[in-house]
Amino acid sequence: MRPLAVVHERLASQRLVGPRHARPADAVEWLGAVQAQDYRGSLWGVGLRTRAATELDVERAIGERAIVRTWPMRGTLHLVASKDVRWMLRLLAPRVLVRARGRYGQLDLDERTFAKSGARLGRALEGGRALTRPEAYAELERAGISTSGQRGIHILGALAMQGLLCFGARRARQPTFVLLDEWLPRSRALERDEALGELARRYFTSHGPATPVDFSWWSGLALGEARRAVEIAGKTLVRRGPAGDAWSAAPRRRRARATVAHLLPPWDEFTVAYRARDAFLDATHAKRAGNGIFSVVTIDGRIAGTWRRQEKPGAVRVRVELFERPGAGVQEALERAVSRYARFVGLPGSLFPL
Repeated sequence: MRPLAVVHERLASQRLVGPRHARPADAVEWLGAVQAQDYRGSLWGVGLRTRAATELDVERAIGERAIVRTWPMRGTLHLVASKDVRWMLRLLAPRVLVRARGRYGQLDLDERTFAKSGARLGRALEGGRALTRPEAYAELERAGISTSGQRGIHILGALAMQGLLCFGARRARQPTFVLLDEWLPRSRALERDEALGELARRYFTSHGPATPVDFSWWSGLALGEARRAVEIAGKTLVRRGPAGDAWSAAPRRRRARATVAHLLPPWDEFTVAYRARDAFLDATHAKRAGNGIFSVVTIDGRIAGTWRRQEKPGAVRVRVELFERPGAGVQEALERAVSRYARFVGLPGSLFPL
């Protein structure tokens, strides 16, 4: 497939153009997972794919437990629909924990340390209590478990991947940790093959056209398992491209007539979810765009620059730096994108002159 055709179809499958979702939880469930180490950026990533959601709406969905922030895949924080957390952890986290053993060894973290840490935090959190990161570290230190260096965050991440902890609601703008089994109701368990097929169906439906290599990159599955997952998903997916190496489940869509601009947050699913990024990123701009993981501007699906917000009392201004001179319709498209972002954060917004 031609790169432009790929990005135009991905814009539609990712719900960045065309029909958007009614609720933040629907957008997260559609995508499967939304990378979320940049917390506010992840909220905006969900908002981009939801019809009228504000930043407060997405945070409310997290507080109401429809969306959960945890480490389900690749050892990286993601937002996941609550009913998907447990089966994703069972499918994807064990491989991450095995691959992290070398780093754990460097930090002098072993199974005994994790077990002792889990027992201590389990007692501290039971009964619906929540702890901020400093409070959780203090509990561990009182138990004689050092959290110095990066030990603390690796302990919390490992316990989350083991299914003990997850993030709860924020307290005074600080994230808190809670017990997963107290925070979320029990959900249906999926057998391994069923989980593989569901993950493949979800990824290629919401991210396609994409290849098994892209899926392996996004999910953290070994390439052989990724290919098996595609086989299990079977008739829900269709082959795409002249080589038949791409898969999708979304119908082809015609390109929008008007120029479309998006202000993407860092690590947005439109850029970070693919191993190959040449379809949307010119190699000459890769460094300035952080290989696509910075806050980037896309024009009709291609990365065209970067952006940053400048917040002032009662307003937000967006400064855009384009890599090349803008073509016809770009100014108007950017102004529409800024207006949408301003509605999301609930402030009057404006675009610095290009």
